[in-house]
Amino acid sequence: MNNTKVYSIHMGKAKCAVDLGDGSERGEYVNQDYILNKLGRPHRSITLMYCYYPLDEGWPQRASVAHANPDVSFAWDYPYDDYFPYLGGLGGNTEGEPFNFMRDVRRHGQDVTLTLTIDPHVTDDHLIAIANDLRPFGRLMLRINHECTGDWFSYTKRCTYKEIGEFYSRFHKIVKEYAPNVQTILCTGGVDEGQIQIEKEEDFAQAVRDTDIWSIDKYFALHWGWPYDVAERGGTTHSRSRIRDIFDYTKRSYERFRELCGGQTKPMVMSEMNADGDVTGPYEQAEMVQEFCDILRSEEDTSWFSGFSTYQFRDRGRLGLEIEDPNNPEVGIEQPLLKTYKEIIHDDYFCPSMTIGEEVSLPATLRWGGAEDADGLAIPLRLEKNPHFCELVFEDDSNLMLELNGRWFYKSPKAKTIDLMSAFYEKPLAGACDLTLKLFAPPASGENDLSIKDGLFNSYATIEKLPQIRILYEPVEL
Repeated sequence: MNNTKVYSIHMGKAKCAVDLGDGSERGEYVNQDYILNKLGRPHRSITLMYCYYPLDEGWPQRASVAHANPDVSFAWDYPYDDYFPYLGGLGGNTEGEPFNFMRDVRRHGQDVTLTLTIDPHVTDDHLIAIANDLRPFGRLMLRINHECTGDWFSYTKRCTYKEIGEFYSRFHKIVKEYAPNVQTILCTGGVDEGQIQIEKEEDFAQAVRDTDIWSIDKYFALHWGWPYDVAERGGTTHSRSRIRDIFDYTKRSYERFRELCGGQTKPMVMSEMNADGDVTGPYEQAEMVQEFCDILRSEEDTSWFSGFSTYQFRDRGRLGLEIEDPNNPEVGIEQPLLKTYKEIIHDDYFCPSMTIGEEVSLPATLRWGGAEDADGLAIPLRLEKNPHFCELVFEDDSNLMLELNGRWFYKSPKAKTIDLMSAFYEKPLAGACDLTLKLFAPPASGENDLSIKDGLFNSYATIEKLPQIRILYEPVEL
């Protein structure tokens, strides 16, 4: 590839971003190499769910461990939320969870959305410590005390809704001062049909104005009684909605958020979305997600809707693209939804934009701002026909995300050869074809270098030499 022309390329926003939940009270974290190989592309962001209750007895153990009780009959009946504990903050460190997973997410070319339920009684020192924890992780999104108009999380049982709203605004202001690279997400209830206000609007109106991103969580079907009962027809611990009703609910909520901000617009997302297979079964689960995405693509104007996060990749119940094997938590059982979801996220509507620029020469410096703002390299390739072998051989220790024929690949610093043939298994070439190999360089450590001028927002990598490409159009021996 030494004589190959090379061009600059900019990766920007999708018409609708797709994010993915990875781990929660219902399932463990799944590494990004596995997810990438299953789905064939990275996401805009990966959502990690944690809690911070450092003033509680038993902390920092997980609530269901520290307060194990056979009489518990609801997922949120523990003294504090049963998410995995956030081990940073005041007196903590960034060597364990969730930081090891955040690094994994970012080195694979994705942003992090950190969902954090937190005791509103912690002092500013705790909040400043958390903000400082998040400084090296680029354009992170922080979802603080989500579903804040509900009554199931521990923080809602300790404070009034007014106090929860005030806490959100207090934490937001601290984040802006100490970690301006972080955007905050406010996740409230929305505007029900026939109403004009969001739930508990008086208590959260200022938080709506303060936050960077508006959000709702909305499941097309949900069994909230899991795992303590079984969803049966006529039961009271599950529900199912019409897809059009949920779409209209989301749009009404966005419009009310905007009114509360005097017409100002902000990104609007669904931070948790899926249909629960406990209610629908596996086939209609996939159909409901497909229907929602079809509406997004067919409506005349959905520019107000920025993206959604599917909950979640692997689940011990039936809210995942995979179900966790009850015999081995490291094994996932693929659901019909995974195939449907994979097709959805490879549609151009949900893929990041790509803009090829001018020809460049090597060495070239690549900039990684985030999954919606990165500058990489584009290398034109002419293939005679569908290959039998197609691989890249590297001589350096670069950390790269590569894309060819719609399929993405990860190259870690230790990897020297990347086999690209899986780019042709589902999309074989019918004949001669021009393709573009795209290269981007997210930070190898998963963290930005804060010593450089714009290190809060960008990381850089220099490409000295292109890899060698080996393409063969028939077997080695005939």
